[in-house]
Amino acid sequence: MSDYMFMLESHLSPEQNQVVSQVAAAAEKAGVTAFVSGGALRDMMGGFPIRDLDFTVEGNALKVAKLLTDQKAAKVVSKDDTRKAASLRFANGVESEIAMAQEARYGKAGSKPKVVPVTIHEDLRSRDFTINSVALSLNPGSRGLLLDPSNGLGDLERRELRANSNYTLYDDPSRILRLWRLAVRMDLSIEDRTRSQYENVREAGLEKKIPTKALLEELRKMADEPNPGALLEVLDREGLLSLFSPALTGAKINQAGFSKFQQALQAIPFGAPFPLERLGLFLFLLTEKFTAKERSQLILRLKMPKSDVTIWQKLEGRAKKLQQTLKSAKLKKASLIYDLLQKTPGDEILFLYMRSPQRLVHDRIKTYLQKSLPAVQEVTDRDVAQHRGVEPGEKKFAEAKRDYIVAKLDGRIRKPAPVEEAPPPAASASGRR
Repeated sequence: MSDYMFMLESHLSPEQNQVVSQVAAAAEKAGVTAFVSGGALRDMMGGFPIRDLDFTVEGNALKVAKLLTDQKAAKVVSKDDTRKAASLRFANGVESEIAMAQEARYGKAGSKPKVVPVTIHEDLRSRDFTINSVALSLNPGSRGLLLDPSNGLGDLERRELRANSNYTLYDDPSRILRLWRLAVRMDLSIEDRTRSQYENVREAGLEKKIPTKALLEELRKMADEPNPGALLEVLDREGLLSLFSPALTGAKINQAGFSKFQQALQAIPFGAPFPLERLGLFLFLLTEKFTAKERSQLILRLKMPKSDVTIWQKLEGRAKKLQQTLKSAKLKKASLIYDLLQKTPGDEILFLYMRSPQRLVHDRIKTYLQKSLPAVQEVTDRDVAQHRGVEPGEKKFAEAKRDYIVAKLDGRIRKPAPVEEAPPPAASASGRR
């Protein structure tokens, strides 16, 4: 195994590693070569958690997607016949895209591109930024081979964001939003020629050609950023927030709300199971200072689907119901609060953590985040076997682990007393010299 393959597997969650194995096996069965590409390699080398686990296939990517769905390993969320790409949700919860190695050829700035199949090297060279133009082979004969034709890893080392060509931002003006999103997230400077290209695009007003669909997709990606408040501040400085809504400027930007959001995100223990759909919470904070008319205009301007609007506009009501439950005197044990919040959507939990006026509610959520979740993370199979006498793999192990976790949260597991070392034996007279 190559060092890069080992590094990738070390950065992926067990579920993501399972998906890599499933895609590699399906690609081999389909007789095509698959690569982990783009964001996963960028984030791995940049030292960030891997969120975008996407694959590029030299050949028929939709055939690979069909094999995975036929095997019940994944379901198709959406399909793009033009790009020969499919977004999949795997059985273990991981979402990913599988796409044909391709090049998008543009007739004029902001126009709909013509997509043609190409080799993986040509695909990588035609991408937006060099740091996104890296791939790792999953082919049995070249597994772990790193492809970096634009020296994206070198740019990462220099902490620099560089466009792949002199036309990157002209061809697709929506990339100017991605430019700032990546720069803020990864704390990158913008390379001189890329900055010059950006300034020329802005001078020509090409940002007005960004399609509504691309704006909506970019808004969703902004919601998932580690520090959305910092990104909004930069986009406001650059005069780009008005693309989403004319109301998004000055005092209407909810910096105080996003500062609390950032603090709430930092309260989630690293690696803890905390499913969080951020979009509703992000949109709530983004539009909190809007009038009702301005909220409606945002929905119409971006042609926001009902599902997005619902998760946003019903969040506060859902959170209030949770608040009533959390105030209950019946929730005296930490294990009961843990059971309740384990089944609760993360956006409701963080909403109350940020905004609940009830001290009891806030304290119970704080205990869950800062004590209960870390305590459960520490539980090992060895602990369960030692205290419950059931070994991993036995029929009742899951139930025994559950009982052990409840007992631990409620303080019924005592730490073993430290073993005192016996003093060394005194030397006998005959042993002296």
